[in-house]
Amino acid sequence: MAIERSTEAEIAVALAGLPDWSRADTAIHREVICRTFADAIALVVRVGFLAEAADHHPDLDVRWRTVSIALTTHDCGGLSERDFALAVEIDRAAAGVVA
Repeated sequence: MAIERSTEAEIAVALAGLPDWSRADTAIHREVICRTFADAIALVVRVGFLAEAADHHPDLDVRWRTVSIALTTHDCGGLSERDFALAVEIDRAAAGVVA
């Protein structure tokens, strides 16, 4: 089943509900500054499990207490509902570790 790319209007609505995320071309990004390095690693693990369950895998980068997350849907060459749905789950996971 083909994944449909979100329209500009859909992207604007979705991003309005994700205040910690920003758009850069065909991806959305968020940085989470965690209380400790261990919290940052724990967040990456939680995001990994969420991503695996969604079969949608973000780019993750850890720099001490900062976790950078980028989401895009390669199958459609841009952003899709999958990105925004996973972003909501990531926000929930990050709520407990933010500095």
